[in-house]
Amino acid sequence: MKPHVLPPWAAWIITALAMLSGLPVTTATADWSPVRDTTFAGKPTDELAINGRSYEVFRHGVRPEWGYPAPQEDTFVLVHPKKERRNTPLYVVLHSAGHDVMKCLQCTREVGNHDIYRSPDDFHALYLDCRRNPGDWWWGGMHSKDPNLTRKNSGGNPTPVERRVVDTVKWVIKRYKIDPNRVYLCGISMGGSGTLGIGMRNGDVFAAIKASIPAGIEHVSDRMYFPPQSVPEGVRFPDPPIAFDESAQNDGWSSGHERFVGAMNERRYALCLHWGPFGHADNHLLIEKANDLAGSRDWLNVRKDEAYPVFSNAASNDKLPWPADLKSTSAGQVNGFFRWKCLGDFKVKLKMSLFLASPSELRTTFEIPGETTADVSLRRIQNGRVKPGAPFRWAFGAAKGVGKADAEGLITIPGLKITAEPTTLTVRK
Repeated sequence: MKPHVLPPWAAWIITALAMLSGLPVTTATADWSPVRDTTFAGKPTDELAINGRSYEVFRHGVRPEWGYPAPQEDTFVLVHPKKERRNTPLYVVLHSAGHDVMKCLQCTREVGNHDIYRSPDDFHALYLDCRRNPGDWWWGGMHSKDPNLTRKNSGGNPTPVERRVVDTVKWVIKRYKIDPNRVYLCGISMGGSGTLGIGMRNGDVFAAIKASIPAGIEHVSDRMYFPPQSVPEGVRFPDPPIAFDESAQNDGWSSGHERFVGAMNERRYALCLHWGPFGHADNHLLIEKANDLAGSRDWLNVRKDEAYPVFSNAASNDKLPWPADLKSTSAGQVNGFFRWKCLGDFKVKLKMSLFLASPSELRTTFEIPGETTADVSLRRIQNGRVKPGAPFRWAFGAAKGVGKADAEGLITIPGLKITAEPTTLTVRK
């Protein structure tokens, strides 16, 4: 027997009346539940399959707390792994401006057709939509080419569609018993802009995010209060996911990346960026032909319940082509050579192995450095967190010292010399 579900208009009206009368609104919000279509395109949904994997189509209304001004209906698709099991990872996809949720799914039928849309066969995959309802356009964000969109969606507060995306992900995690520590967000073009803008803000949901040729950095800049803004007093974000970005200097949509990279470095947020003259197209073979380091990092092995290092001010970073060298035909990277392994996260100490990728590991035309220096910060510490302003001791090979956590408890050790030989960084309270 299907659970009773209020139609979108009823939930919205009940909540509006409750708010006007001062009554609690939990009754209306608790009844939000997506409903599976029993038929789709004239076919029973039990027979739907793509690339040898079954999928389900869901429709749903709104939750009042999302803040939509009126009721609406939305659709998402859930693709199952080839072999069903519990505790699978979840691959979340935001489509581009040229697609909707179903066109996005159909692209996965062939390699080379917006490759980032296609999830690993042993993952669940969630495909969301922002095209059906005009108010959701650009995943609730903005870009520099549309002043009206910027006027509407700028600022630090998430828009209704951003709240919808996050709540839908949480619903899928619960319903399909997803591993909550292995949830990944990705997108291309407009979806890449949304991936940065929604993903960076929700590090308590996403382990890692990947933006392929993101169409603008304005969305993430506003939501994270990047310079020239500053984070308002009393506002704190969870440690963000590790961000992977593939952008092209000959793609007009990549404009402003120097500001994005600078802000990520200044805030000590983890970023791995690859660029090259591959234009505004998401074909992995073409991207990797222009930059053979792209795709060398397995971003789908990052875990949300595991501490990770942030490398900032690294001497091995290439010079950015933005804003002055957009006609360059060269490829480059930021933090593309760093590797790590968490060895232990205890109440009194944290141990992290840091090293550079070796030439035997990477087949690349890039010259892999034998050593480099970088400031190293530690995020997502599970057990050995240091209180804001508290002292800590550190050791890295023969080097050692004393430091003090910043106002948010972030640990940073400046100027570590990192080589291809794995070296253990130990931090003690």
